Amino acid sequence: MSSPAQSMKAAEAILLIGPTGSGKTPLGSYIEEQGISGRRCHHFDFGLELRTIAGLNQPPHTFNLREHRFIRDVLEKGLLLEDEHFPIAEKILLNFLNSCGYQEPDLIILNGLPRHAGQARDMARLVNITHLLVLECTAGNACERIEKNTGGDRTLRTDDTEDMIRKKLEIFQGRTAPLLKYYADHGSTLLTLAVDASSTSETLFAGLVSPFIPRS
Repeated sequence: MSSPAQSMKAAEAILLIGPTGSGKTPLGSYIEEQGISGRRCHHFDFGLELRTIAGLNQPPHTFNLREHRFIRDVLEKGLLLEDEHFPIAEKILLNFLNSCGYQEPDLIILNGLPRHAGQARDMARLVNITHLLVLECTAGNACERIEKNTGGDRTLRTDDTEDMIRKKLEIFQGRTAPLLKYYADHGSTLLTLAVDASSTSETLFAGLVSPFIPRS
């Protein structure tokens, strides 16, 4: 059996991409429960991982105090991890794979990473993103979903202030949405799901073409 780092190089991944509030986290968790085409799935929720680390009194053993403070700052200010900070994201992802029991031919469901082209380039040495599930959701619907906690994933979230939501939507349009072209140009398959204020994980999952990912 290969080591986690070696397995990562061959790991096939699906990237969930959509604005804040569009339902990525509940959909990712639902896909993990259901699997795809008989393949086991592991949902990597980068935001949840960041919040978990930030909530610890002391940094995990693989992180130093400076990195721990930086992660807290990222959440408080709604920042992106830029290219020079990718080693932090890489450690979080590798720790996740160590704990989730990933092994081929499992699928990784990426949620929140990568979020811009620099991260996408760095991620290419770790995972092979073959498909993008694009959650198309207007800013109005996203805000309504957050207000009503439609997906059930906003409970106790401290980063759902009006200013923070607006900032995240602006970052998505300016930095993350261009990933659609980036991955299309690199041969990934894009599958678009329309999300409204009442869309659930079950209805979105039912809209997927199954099996849409052939085993390589």
